Amino acid sequence: MMMMSETNRKIDMVVFDMAGTTVDEQNVVYKTLHKAIQNFNVEVSLETVLEYGAGKEKHKAIKDVLTHLKSDKLKDSQTIFDNFKKLLTVAYATLEVKPIKGIENVLLNLRSEGIKVVLNTGYDRKTATLLLDKLEWDEKIHYDALITASDVVNGRPHPDMIFQAMELLGVTDASKVLKAGDSAIDIEEGKNAGCGITVGVLSGAQTKAQLEKEKPTYILESLVNLKDIL
Repeated sequence: MMMMSETNRKIDMVVFDMAGTTVDEQNVVYKTLHKAIQNFNVEVSLETVLEYGAGKEKHKAIKDVLTHLKSDKLKDSQTIFDNFKKLLTVAYATLEVKPIKGIENVLLNLRSEGIKVVLNTGYDRKTATLLLDKLEWDEKIHYDALITASDVVNGRPHPDMIFQAMELLGVTDASKVLKAGDSAIDIEEGKNAGCGITVGVLSGAQTKAQLEKEKPTYILESLVNLKDIL
């Protein structure tokens, strides 16, 4: 899935999703989302939650799953979301969070080459910050900026998080931005922002077939393989 004109393009900024892309948290968020929906007597598989919820702001993820199921519990989505947040706080209290293998070197190497590194996520800022604290990742060492779903009006697939990162870091040309994530909505977000390169990774929520639907520039096993295309 290589396009030579793409590989030769100078990249000024990368925007990486968190869970499943840079952070290994054993899919606990989607397992918890699954549990929160099931607690309202909704029959749904984890696979369906991943297909219709991955990468999205989590209240929207719940609504999209319930809409797909044509569930009469859609009216209870806010209550399910509030319950999800409580369950997640408990789950995260004891969870061992690790970086995706080799990713710390990827972040440090990109920054050493003058490429700005942005982490973006469908989590709210509180949850994302908790993850970064557990990883002991520091702004201006491992990354240049964190942009979360709670920092913008419109979450993925809208490009607002990428545009906010560009404005914050003084990047004006979206064609020099690379967006990577483990779900199709990450690719959609990158394309909507006009990113020059979009990358799907197989280290997280979705399958190769699900990622291919959005036609990313590349699909990689992991972001560790990013050096092969830059």
